[in-house]
Amino acid sequence: MSFDFTVKSEKSPMQLVNDLEMTLKDESFGVLWSFNVKEKLEEKGLGYEDDYFILEVCNPKDAKQVLELSKMTGYFLPCKVVVYTENGETYAGMPKPTTLMDHVDHSEVRHVANDVEQRMMACIEKAV
Repeated sequence: MSFDFTVKSEKSPMQLVNDLEMTLKDESFGVLWSFNVKEKLEEKGLGYEDDYFILEVCNPKDAKQVLELSKMTGYFLPCKVVVYTENGETYAGMPKPTTLMDHVDHSEVRHVANDVEQRMMACIEKAV
């Protein structure tokens, strides 16, 4: 079982980031932070060829629910979605919440993680 869900897109990285923000919002996920890794590395004098964006994503109701079930879930919050280029191709993906939350021994947490995972994967598929 793979720890990630990753798909290829024909869109530019910036267009894909914008489209992801919209599809995530439609599912009540907010983008707390959009981190442009390439830009930050270049600011620090470190060249980085490929585009790489990390989006910190959260659905407040789901976050509250899992935190109330187990404080350990906070180690995996907020969820991440990445958009990057490699060999001229654009990709979007995420670590699977079910894989991460398997480290928390609580069946209801796993149930919520599965629901979040399915909704986030649908958002990514819709955006690409």
